[in-house]
Amino acid sequence: MTEFMIYGLLCTFSVVGLALVVLLFQKVRSIAVHDQKALSIAHAIRLGAMTFLREEYRIISIVIVLGFIALAAFANIVAAFVFVIGSILSLTTGYIGMRAATIANVCTTMAAKERGERPAFLVALYGGGVMGFAVASIGLLGLTILVAMTLGRCDFELIITSFALGASLVAFFARVGGGIYTKSADVGADLVGKIEAGIPEDDPRNPAVIADNVGDCVGDTAGMGADIYESYLGAMVSTIILAAAYFPGQIAYITLPLVVSCCGLLGSFIAFGTTLVVKARSVVLLRLATVVSLLGMLAFSFIYMSMMDIAMSLFFSLVVGCVAGVIVGLVSEYYTSSSPIRKLAENSESGAATNIIYGLSIGMESTVVPVMLLAFCVLLAFSFGGQLLGVSLAAVAMLATVAITMTIDAYGPIADNAGGIAEMAGFGKPVRDITDKLDALGNTTAALGKGFAIGSALLAALGIFAAYAERAHLTILNLLDPMVLVGIFIGGTMPFWISALTMRSVSNAAMQMVIEVRRQFREIIGLMEGKAEPDYEKCIAISTKASLRQMILPGVLTIAVPVLTRYILGPLALGGLLVGVTVVGVLLALMMANGGGAWDNAKKYIEAGHYGGKGSATHKAAVVGDTVGDPFKDTSGPALNILIKLMSMIALLLASL
Repeated sequence: MTEFMIYGLLCTFSVVGLALVVLLFQKVRSIAVHDQKALSIAHAIRLGAMTFLREEYRIISIVIVLGFIALAAFANIVAAFVFVIGSILSLTTGYIGMRAATIANVCTTMAAKERGERPAFLVALYGGGVMGFAVASIGLLGLTILVAMTLGRCDFELIITSFALGASLVAFFARVGGGIYTKSADVGADLVGKIEAGIPEDDPRNPAVIADNVGDCVGDTAGMGADIYESYLGAMVSTIILAAAYFPGQIAYITLPLVVSCCGLLGSFIAFGTTLVVKARSVVLLRLATVVSLLGMLAFSFIYMSMMDIAMSLFFSLVVGCVAGVIVGLVSEYYTSSSPIRKLAENSESGAATNIIYGLSIGMESTVVPVMLLAFCVLLAFSFGGQLLGVSLAAVAMLATVAITMTIDAYGPIADNAGGIAEMAGFGKPVRDITDKLDALGNTTAALGKGFAIGSALLAALGIFAAYAERAHLTILNLLDPMVLVGIFIGGTMPFWISALTMRSVSNAAMQMVIEVRRQFREIIGLMEGKAEPDYEKCIAISTKASLRQMILPGVLTIAVPVLTRYILGPLALGGLLVGVTVVGVLLALMMANGGGAWDNAKKYIEAGHYGGKGSATHKAAVVGDTVGDPFKDTSGPALNILIKLMSMIALLLASL
């Protein structure tokens, strides 16, 4: 197969993926919604989400311009323009996913009301599919064209690194900003609504309820999409750089990461079609889609590698990556939806303190098996692939089926919003029962998605680190070297520093939200009786302003610390920094994601009627625990995934200058 044919096939399948995005988007938009109250609620959510996105993109645009100026001054103008293109593609992906999610939510509600559970499930899946296939297709198409146009240039590594860096910067700000927004609204709504006023979740009398639903979109759809998109590109870029170093001039090896990702896209096509034709329970369909996409990716990759006479030892690295992704996701699911959450619910009977203590213990314990497993997988991938190329390929394999993985993950917030709209629109219990089932499934997929994101972040960061070591000519990091030790300690502190800033941001914004909700309950006559409308826009404005203001400092620190370390302490210290931030960041991210998920699902377990049910003292204790877990799993934890990759990408860029 010639070089031209390889690029042609990659572009063709990417365009087919984009065509599917358009088809799914039109499918969602074609669903008629006749209930005016549901339409007005959905319009308020969409308006709030798009307003936030517009303001957030305005700030990110300033960062992009500053990055363009820096790269033009210290690198070259081509790298600067490529950086801008990479940023714009990431922004575009987030916008497309957000538009689809804010339309699909009310369509899912109406499908549940008028046609039942399976049609509602499929509508939510269509909405998630827009985001999933947009991430995969836009990322693959953009990087393929870039590699085809620049491979062979002396600054090739600098150019593709700049492209990935653009996606990384956008992802960090989108994840941090969206995370602060969603959790400040959620915590504020729960503390006053559930604990003080004793009203249900998504009750239209709660002024923060629309802001909470907007937060699901900006945090769990646009934020998660940017996160996975950045990992997807970062894994491919680092593997391309390593393959070009180990196999110079061999196009089959250099383009292998792109082809594996294309095989993952093909597997995702088949998996998505499977969910449409197979009649089974929703949870079975989502698991089946994951398995089918992975098997399809491995089968197509095996055929291609056999045809191109590529060393089959590298294929086993792909298998290792797939197995690692599945097992890490299953371990996260166990700790957030199995016996640990029932034990956590039981501990809530003695109050909020024991709930929080036990929840922290679950989060800490949940790091053990995934990290040991990932370490073992790194060892296996290293053995199969030779040096760190095998590890980097394992990351590519884990992320190759991102189209279906992101589809399943984006399904969650759509189903959550659908339940909120059903509650606020006053639809009956049968409708809410359906949306609750869809939402419960979304909680499971969210736990799987967070575990997948953290596992892929580790392998992607290791791949980028390997590319940095290759480019900076680091053959060994000696722990007896004081520069390396200093770098490790600096890197190890960064996850705690960023987590402290983001947690504090949520706390400050939530406090403003609590004060505002209390004010409206107190001052708006007839609000608690349902005879007056709350001021939703005031709460949306509080979350928007707080999140956009608070996301700047973490972003500045993430960019500045590796640059200062490199030019003050040197490349060895920067290598140590990457080791420290990766090890500590992965452990802390897993602890926060799984602990937060356990608190959330323990609360839902009690709300289902166990240990006193809604409104009981046990329930109030679980709500307090959940408000601690919310910024853990949806703000600080996810930010760490991008922190370790963004710092690694900046280091690689510095080494490529």
